[in-house]
Amino acid sequence: MTETGVKKTGVLLVNLGSPASPKTGDVRRFLREFLGDRRVVNLPRPLWWLILHLFVLPFRPKKSAHAYQSIWTAQGSPLVVFTQQLTDKLNTLYGNQQLLIDCAMRYGKPALRDKLQDFKKHGVDEIVILPLYPQYSSTTTASIFDVVAETFLGWRHMPGLHFISDFHQHPSYIEAMAASIRQHWQTHGQAELLLMSFHGLPAKLTEWGDPYFHQCQTTGRLIAEQLGLNDQQWRLVFQSRFGKAEWLKPYCVEVLRDLPKQGIKNVDVVCPGFSVDCLETLEEIAIANQEIFLEAGGDTYRYIACLNDSDAHVEVMYDLIETAH
Repeated sequence: MTETGVKKTGVLLVNLGSPASPKTGDVRRFLREFLGDRRVVNLPRPLWWLILHLFVLPFRPKKSAHAYQSIWTAQGSPLVVFTQQLTDKLNTLYGNQQLLIDCAMRYGKPALRDKLQDFKKHGVDEIVILPLYPQYSSTTTASIFDVVAETFLGWRHMPGLHFISDFHQHPSYIEAMAASIRQHWQTHGQAELLLMSFHGLPAKLTEWGDPYFHQCQTTGRLIAEQLGLNDQQWRLVFQSRFGKAEWLKPYCVEVLRDLPKQGIKNVDVVCPGFSVDCLETLEEIAIANQEIFLEAGGDTYRYIACLNDSDAHVEVMYDLIETAH
């Protein structure tokens, strides 16, 4: 506590992370850390170790590096850049000696453990952890909590901890998403169908109690209601399937291939499961999936960007922080 008796709070916006560069070696190091996380891949460790080191890491980094190169900016990885810009705007508006706002990455740099240690050095009394995942999943949000808990194990003095596990139905977030989509429509016109695409996960996780699937459905429904859409004007899909196991359905790619056959040739695609744009939204959704849709007979495919560092997103983050502490 400060000399005036006022508590000092540290806020960490935490995102997934990114390779240090789009070079194959850096991508391989990033994937080794990311895919080595027990939360990310739910397979027996000896089996996954063999798959990872014999089949994934020798080949996937080169392909992933090419994808990163297609979206890399002069400032660096879009995910890291947007997360930092969002943090900077929050600091400009609300940061002070009693409210320290920073960002960290679960994998790569700036490392979550390092940022927690920085807060300790600054003598914070409370820490707010805000994972930038609107929907909770054991593969993402819980992994962040694991690092926080492991770091705290070595501390003699435990600060108060506020962990925001999700904001999938927070009114500020839903309103900001709906406003962003409306703004896109005002500029480009409204397509026949709005696809809300979320990151896919193995279907088995839902059976094991992971609420992600249901939270995605809730987010999609609330955004559609806010926009006044009927059931024929929007659909919810899941992207980024990996491996041969059954993942959450419907699959985005399969829906995009079928839509032109159903007479729907103009679509807008938005990703309400991502706070800021990243490899998955900018390369897979905005580029690769557009090609799939157009090759299947579609006419117009428009990707609606994430909230990124918009003023509306800054206010969403601040609302969440204020509620937490």
